[in-house]
Amino acid sequence: MADSRDQPLVLGIETSCDETGVGIVRGTTLLADAIASSVDEHARFGGVVPEVASRAHLEAMVPTIERALKEAGVTAKDLDGIAVTAGPGLAGALLVGVSAAKAYAYALGKPLYGVNHLASHICVDQLEHGTLPEPTMALLVSGGHSSLLLSTDITSDVRPLGATIDDAAGEAFDKIARVLDLGFPGGPVIDRYAKEGDPKAIAFPRGLTGPRDAAYDFSFSGLKTSVARWIEAKRAAGEDVPVRDVAASFQEAVVDVLTRKAVRACKDEGVDHLMIGGGVAANTRLRALAQERCEAAGIRLRVPRPKLCTDNGAMVAALGAEMVARNRSASDWDLSADSSLPVTEPHVPGHSHSHAHSHDHDHVHEVSKENLYS
Repeated sequence: MADSRDQPLVLGIETSCDETGVGIVRGTTLLADAIASSVDEHARFGGVVPEVASRAHLEAMVPTIERALKEAGVTAKDLDGIAVTAGPGLAGALLVGVSAAKAYAYALGKPLYGVNHLASHICVDQLEHGTLPEPTMALLVSGGHSSLLLSTDITSDVRPLGATIDDAAGEAFDKIARVLDLGFPGGPVIDRYAKEGDPKAIAFPRGLTGPRDAAYDFSFSGLKTSVARWIEAKRAAGEDVPVRDVAASFQEAVVDVLTRKAVRACKDEGVDHLMIGGGVAANTRLRALAQERCEAAGIRLRVPRPKLCTDNGAMVAALGAEMVARNRSASDWDLSADSSLPVTEPHVPGHSHSHAHSHDHDHVHEVSKENLYS
């Protein structure tokens, strides 16, 4: 193996939602993973408020970057590049991260890589289980996304096979937790209550699993409505709501569909690896059922540890390091945040040098190489 110092040292910035994440990676080795969360500031609203998130990112950015550099034992000058989530996510929140990344990259004279949030969620697994096999099937489940993706090259080729047509899985967890008065965010608390409940107690619907339904798409809106109505009916009848059984039965309905479709996609595409990522991948029942079904189907399951499943800067740094290692072109200084950046674009490469303004970029880079950041 090459000397680890030859591997790219990259800092990654993630601000797509309510977590300010800064990670530092050397190749596929995690050196630092610093996070400042504004989740408590959103809890009283029962959901993420974009304006609150953006302001929190602004306040947390510089201290979090400094904390990460210190934790990694490197200086900003040592970096080989700066990677940042360019999308998808909340526009205002993304802008804070992209602006910060540009400022650091410009001042340090380092290349800038605008990367895709979803591709980063897949790439983070390299920090835990080593190089991703190609192709890899990925099931990404979070507050904003539920997608089945096939990646043959994490830096350039990620193909969507299916996605949620309404609520994402994480959203459904939040909404059911709210109906049960369990607080926000809903994922961890429902997971906890479900452990003491009976997953077979209530037969909640499995969305989009009929013979004519889209094989790899997800729908959790009907399930969410069904659970809410069931709870309302109990309350209207003056009966106690069996919170643990509801949590367990609801959770089972979600993870049953997710794992069933993911395993089916692996079989159909002839892929023997399944990677699960995103915030909901921290769910213990999802991990257990996926393991069980993958073993039965002869598929190797890769799930990063829970801290790497939720939004973090390490995943952005991991994808950035892969971009540097594979000589992918850096982004231009006019990189903008794209709240609906498609997953088919793992990163936002710079323009070709036929553009009239490309010489300005080169000039700008030359100036910045004198290192304004001392």
